[in-house]
Amino acid sequence: MPDAIYSRVMDLTGAPVTPRGRREGDMLDEQHQTEFRTQFVREPASLRHHPALVLNADFRPLSYYPLSLWPWQEAIKAVFLDRVSILAEYDEVVRSQRQAFRIPSVVVLKDYVRPQKRVAFTRFNLFLRDEFACQYCGAKGDLTFDHVVPRSRGGVTSWENVVAACSPCNLKKANRSLRHSGMHLRKPPRQPSSDEMHAIGRRFPPNHLHDSWMDFLYWDAELES
Repeated sequence: MPDAIYSRVMDLTGAPVTPRGRREGDMLDEQHQTEFRTQFVREPASLRHHPALVLNADFRPLSYYPLSLWPWQEAIKAVFLDRVSILAEYDEVVRSQRQAFRIPSVVVLKDYVRPQKRVAFTRFNLFLRDEFACQYCGAKGDLTFDHVVPRSRGGVTSWENVVAACSPCNLKKANRSLRHSGMHLRKPPRQPSSDEMHAIGRRFPPNHLHDSWMDFLYWDAELES
């Protein structure tokens, strides 16, 4: 691909992009391919700026937790690097010095990426596993984390010992065990599987869902009997 085209992409995004075959600046180099699946748009403010839904080569979202969204700049760079195809576009247009581009709203990878089997132990994933609800009382707001077995009593920070908890329940339990606090968990905490997280993630889409995404988000969901 001519260098001139890559310079236009740099004009649009403000980030350097180099032709395929050059190691420096390749947005989807080997390191990025291992990271981009978990570095999706999560912030509500970012969702107002035309993110692109990223599909695997089988036309399913790369991730439901969080939903696999790229900033529009990343999507355009991936198009010029010939890593994705555009399936749908926004009406909005961005311009370089020589060319105008409609912003992609849905892109599909040209090469299949094997889904990750291990679910990373992160703040977001733990909240998602617990369906954004306190595991003591079921409250949905003002959530924090609680060690079921307090760390001062030998409790470890793990899937099996950390749960989402609202601030009142966290304060009530304090540094006590479940037995001494008289509190009960709604379900035993455990490490979730990737399939389980995908199923839960479908129930908690981001606040912003563009119309062009809908056919790709729910076509593989189970039908109700």
